[in-house]
Amino acid sequence: MTAVALTLALPLSGAFSADVPDAAPAPRPALTVSVAQPARVQMLQRLVANGDIAAWQEASVGTAIGEQRLVEVRADVGDAVRAGQVLAVFDDGMPRAEAGQARAALLEAEAAAVEAVANAKRARTLRETGAMSEQQVIQFLTAEKTALARIASAKATLAARELRLRHTRVLALDDGVISARSATVGAVAANGAELFRMIRQGRLEWRARLTEAEIGRVHVGQTVALTLADGSRLTGRLRMVAPTVDPQTRFGLVYVDLPVSGAEAGLAKAGMFARGEFELGEVEALTVPQQAVVVREAFSYVFSVGGDGRVAQLKVGTGRRAGDRVEIVEGLSEDAQVVVAGAGFLNDGDLVRIAEAVPAR
Repeated sequence: MTAVALTLALPLSGAFSADVPDAAPAPRPALTVSVAQPARVQMLQRLVANGDIAAWQEASVGTAIGEQRLVEVRADVGDAVRAGQVLAVFDDGMPRAEAGQARAALLEAEAAAVEAVANAKRARTLRETGAMSEQQVIQFLTAEKTALARIASAKATLAARELRLRHTRVLALDDGVISARSATVGAVAANGAELFRMIRQGRLEWRARLTEAEIGRVHVGQTVALTLADGSRLTGRLRMVAPTVDPQTRFGLVYVDLPVSGAEAGLAKAGMFARGEFELGEVEALTVPQQAVVVREAFSYVFSVGGDGRVAQLKVGTGRRAGDRVEIVEGLSEDAQVVVAGAGFLNDGDLVRIAEAVPAR
């Protein structure tokens, strides 16, 4: 048998080699950011409350005389008055005549009593000698007591008539400011009708509602910073804390005296709304730079950088602010590394490059 030699043509190098894919490129960071670690700092603790401004005490000034015509009004709304100042005057013709009649009746009673007293004195002398019967003595003594009683009655009537005459002049009960006036010249006011209303001593107070948890954190004498609706600011002092809390709403009232003199006096008016801040002292708080907090859909978030360079979006609860730092009350640990510069451009899971650490302050 003849041997046949077979020559195999070898393929070119690599002609049948399998295609090997190139290695995947490394992921690129979405952003270069700076990070900082939360820090505990001393922050001033404040309690914010809302309330209305009202008169410390209001006094109603009315008439104590009826069926008399008002002939003069001497005070108007906004006037500052002094205790005893005449605010209005009623026609005093009839009360003056009645006082004169009572004065004449007193003189008549005193004149009649002179004879009665003399007769009684003589009767007491004759009783001892027996020259006058006991019955006659008793008659003279009784006449004396009757005459003296008539004098007392006449004096009381005269005092009542003079008091009625004095009531024709309406006087301020205390120092203060007139806040309302219903007195009208020519009107015949009924007895007891209100003519004026006044803010006693011109004093105003701010009445704030605090919850049952908050009301125990304030104390009498504490300074309160108030902000009015127009932005004006003034300082008050806590005068009284209500001794009870409403069982339905669980709110209690606190009463803050407002300034009555100085530059701040006159800024507030009764009926205004005001916002107040109670300073409760300094407490330690966990804070981050304000730039690190991102608000999305009404919630606050921070971005924490993990060991792999990716960020995790954390929902946090924020509290007070001090300068450029924000208190974190929940949702963040002290050893976290949070994104500061660039936090507003990140999403959960993004890869970041850390540029530099922001030192805690």
